[in-house]
Amino acid sequence: MVRCPGQDQRFWKPEDIFEVECSGCGRTVEFFKDEPKLKCRNCGKVVANPKIDLGCAEWCQYAEQCLGVNTVSGPQAVRNKLVYEMEKYFDGDQKRIEHSIAVLEYAEQIQAVDGGDPLVVKAAAILHDIGIHEAERKCGSSAGKYQEIEGPPIAAEMLSQFDIPAEVLEHISRIIANHHSSKDIDTTEFRIVWDADCLVNIPAEFPDAGEEKLREIIDRTFKTREGRRLAGELFIKSQECKPIKK
Repeated sequence: MVRCPGQDQRFWKPEDIFEVECSGCGRTVEFFKDEPKLKCRNCGKVVANPKIDLGCAEWCQYAEQCLGVNTVSGPQAVRNKLVYEMEKYFDGDQKRIEHSIAVLEYAEQIQAVDGGDPLVVKAAAILHDIGIHEAERKCGSSAGKYQEIEGPPIAAEMLSQFDIPAEVLEHISRIIANHHSSKDIDTTEFRIVWDADCLVNIPAEFPDAGEEKLREIIDRTFKTREGRRLAGELFIKSQECKPIKK
């Protein structure tokens, strides 16, 4: 079978095989350009490929038949690259990295049920806290509200490497700029990221809350049906929370 030249390694250039530093241990992981992620042989951490290039496989309807494997979609390729950029930016701050990954995973679960633009959800979830280090340096303990100011320009720079329409970039920035305060946005994608962040934060913010208190928190906080359902499943042992009223 004749393969697409973009996927045939005979046509590749030297730069299509490269090394990426593992954010877990600092060792290098060798990637081919079409490998989405690999496990570091030294520490076992899964490392995303920040330079992934699937060529036509990212959009061609016959990609799976051509390559014989499931391929990564456009939003998924952006996701993997942004995870790498986020991990590099936080520079070993495992607390921030693990929080962002947890928010991403919850956001993806909610988006699969509630809909919305997967690219906006993934990007905003990964980068929602990206301004926190600058905010902490400038404002100390008041960093929370100021990270909404510091985050969007940093996120915009990271997103500039992708061919993303201006209105989509603006949407992502608005979510990042409102993920604590909810001042001037109420899109499906914003509600998803908001709920995903709450799912991660509630155990730390209310460690001693009883079931009744947790029900009250969930009732006033969550904005999506699936977010509320997950909160009930995670935090309320006796039964799930009632669905959001229309």
